[in-house]
Amino acid sequence: MNTESDSPFGTFPTFHQRDGELSDSDLARVRLADVMRRVMREAFTSHASAVEIDALALEMEQQLAVLRAAPHVPGSAASDSHFSDRSPIYGAMNPLSMPMKMGLVDGGGEFGSVTGEAVFTELYEGPPGHCHGGFIAAAFDEVLGMAQSLTGRPGMTGKLSITYRAPTPLNTPIHFVGWVEKVEGRKIFTKGTAHNGETLCAESEGLFLSMPAELMERLKKGRDLKNSLALE
Repeated sequence: MNTESDSPFGTFPTFHQRDGELSDSDLARVRLADVMRRVMREAFTSHASAVEIDALALEMEQQLAVLRAAPHVPGSAASDSHFSDRSPIYGAMNPLSMPMKMGLVDGGGEFGSVTGEAVFTELYEGPPGHCHGGFIAAAFDEVLGMAQSLTGRPGMTGKLSITYRAPTPLNTPIHFVGWVEKVEGRKIFTKGTAHNGETLCAESEGLFLSMPAELMERLKKGRDLKNSLALE
């Protein structure tokens, strides 16, 4: 990603860039998150008996106790990992994520475009057979957030608006695209679309506000301090 900028806020590696490979422990967490996603979906849609469900719940409680009993090492939890791995939208270590598959393409403005491929399962249902609009908005926030970081002076979401054009079906690949429209001082204006094949499901406009690198560091330190206190 391009991180060059003449912004008075300076440049720094974006929120979405991970430097380094995943460890064996990280990869194990990725596998665990994948299993958990499948368990959540089956628990939601299965027609298993109450006895079978109770038996599974008991077994999971026992395994949960194993995780809780493991030694606490500061910074070792998936929640402490890089954003690209813990994102609730595309983080492979986060069982809440779809996970959306992110990518970069040329075109769509000065900085290029970000793509996102998502399949919303029954867990994300709003209207019968279709995705809840709130999850569409969350996906746009992630795609546009990554797009604005291409400017090299990323910030936080100041405003996000969604226009829903057609129902977004479940269990169907939905293609998101996001790009930067313009930059005015601290303000980064973005736009995006979501398609089901040729059908436009939704459009979005986002305003992001650049922040100094020091603010990001302050936020990280605050989170890390809270986590360390929780372990004591």
